[in-house]
Amino acid sequence: METAQINILLVVAGLAIIILIMLFLSQKDGNKKLSFLAGLAFAFIIAGIIFGGNKLLGYGLIGTGIILSIVDIIIKSRKN
Repeated sequence: METAQINILLVVAGLAIIILIMLFLSQKDGNKKLSFLAGLAFAFIIAGIIFGGNKLLGYGLIGTGIILSIVDIIIKSRKN
């Protein structure tokens, strides 16, 4: 296997582990839905990973996703 294939395999395995952890945690807390900003941030991060070949676009999308998730966290913390 080439290095790129090993990296892709590691990323897919990591995502699978994260999804399993999220499934187990969501069963304990009930059905909590993502807020609009959290969903949008998630979409920007996934788009940044997909368009990672163009570094400026990929990093820009990931950065936008991170900023949106931080804004969502701040908004949720002020409500409580």
